[in-house]
Amino acid sequence: MKKIILFLAFIMSLNSQAQQRPKLVVGIVVDQMKMEYLYRFSDDFSANGFKRLMNNGYTFHNMHYNYVPTYTAPGHASIYTGATPSTHGIVGNDWFNKAIGKDMYCTDDATVKTIGDGTEKEGAMSPKNLLSTTITDELRMATNFKGKVIGMSLKDRGAILPAGHFANWAFWYSKTGAFISSTFYGSTLPAWVTQFNQEKRYMNYINTGWDLLKPAATYNESLSDDNPYEGKLDKANPPIFPYDLSKIYKEKGADVLRTTPFGNDILAELAMIAIEKEDLGKDDVTDFLTVSFSSTDYVGHTFGPRSMELQDTYLRLDQTLAQFLSYLDKTVGKDNYLLFLTADHAGAENPNYLKDNKYNVKNIPSKDIVEALKKHSNETFGADLILDYSNFNLFFNKEIIKQKGLELTKVKQSFKDFLMIQEQVKRVYTEEEILASSGDDYFLSFISKGFDPKQNGDIVILDKTGYMQYQPTGTTHGSPNSYDTHVPLLFYGWQVPKGELHTKKYITQIAPTLSQMLKIPFPNGTESEVLETLLDIK
Repeated sequence: MKKIILFLAFIMSLNSQAQQRPKLVVGIVVDQMKMEYLYRFSDDFSANGFKRLMNNGYTFHNMHYNYVPTYTAPGHASIYTGATPSTHGIVGNDWFNKAIGKDMYCTDDATVKTIGDGTEKEGAMSPKNLLSTTITDELRMATNFKGKVIGMSLKDRGAILPAGHFANWAFWYSKTGAFISSTFYGSTLPAWVTQFNQEKRYMNYINTGWDLLKPAATYNESLSDDNPYEGKLDKANPPIFPYDLSKIYKEKGADVLRTTPFGNDILAELAMIAIEKEDLGKDDVTDFLTVSFSSTDYVGHTFGPRSMELQDTYLRLDQTLAQFLSYLDKTVGKDNYLLFLTADHAGAENPNYLKDNKYNVKNIPSKDIVEALKKHSNETFGADLILDYSNFNLFFNKEIIKQKGLELTKVKQSFKDFLMIQEQVKRVYTEEEILASSGDDYFLSFISKGFDPKQNGDIVILDKTGYMQYQPTGTTHGSPNSYDTHVPLLFYGWQVPKGELHTKKYITQIAPTLSQMLKIPFPNGTESEVLETLLDIK
């Protein structure tokens, strides 16, 4: 009898140890999602998608980014490293790098090649430009590389950066309609990905077309169809439902799927097959799946935050999320997976919409800013001293400045004075001011956390609230204002308490919190501040 009791105690001990970590962690990023969407569209959501996560998990209502620029690549990198661009090095989606004197893309890697049915350029990607480790990297090392990590997205950067340096695989969508990868991860695609691509599932959505999911009266949280603040999916026709995707496909190819809700659907299909074929969450060694839904961003940029197209995309994503959660319940088990959902940035209101409602703001095309800067340069110094202007960063041509015997400090001050009288400009900071930041200046602290002196500009410009460097229709993001920084954060599943918090928290707290929950090392660039309410488990 004593031996039986000891044996049972041993088995219980093993089970207890196994439960120290979930079998699977799922990280979901919804590209360009505002926290406000969870409130505005709530009445039209099902009970089993977003509401399930909020009602049965933990909701952080006041989660923010703490740096600029609030773009996709820095956002994904910051979520998974627990660091800001000044540390992890991903200072934009693409940027002019003054250390090498040319433009670069966040995941460019000329040493690797495309695998799968994609173009040569689409697959020459890897995480080599990411300077910090990710939570997924730390899990790989903590499990002696036994735990699997797979990342996927329509966007290369949305797949590669979350998956980290040591991922088993990252997959992203090609112009051909196939999911591809690079030789950084392997020599050939897994058979199940090849099979998925051969089925050309994207054509099911193309042939069906895009109509409203629900009756038109349901979309009373949005502006009318074909409003003046939205762009077009099909340049030849107004932006109204239904959309004949088969017609647009003939002109644009499979890329059209990105700017519809169905890009999210096909990604969810791939995610569920990955769980099955890669046996994710099937043993006691924790695996990690990162899924970044990008169609929300494409739709937001094109149609804007008040469009019926955007609302329909979120109503459909809610259904997709419900199906995905049900699949996780059946295949991994309700108590065996830990899931979080957040966004890589939010998005601004369309300035023309605000202006028409008596808010005195407007959009300023970037080309107009560049032209004004060049004109000032020529009139003041007799030469074009502008090397590059991008991502709110102004770079000077140091060689011309030297040749003309000009003092760089006086050049900077001249441009700073000129910029400060421009209608849209709120603040202008020089590199020296940014590097000397004490944190007392609210806006400067955002810029400092997003600034890498080896890669960023000589001057950084901050626009006034509500102004936007973008086209007249749709929307964009990038500022330190709450409309760009305020995103959802929902935790659900394994050892997650039910609850909610309205205290302000920061996106860089996600990765170190996961480290504590999983009992693994912190990513090496994080400041290690955690979301304590998730760790107060009784």
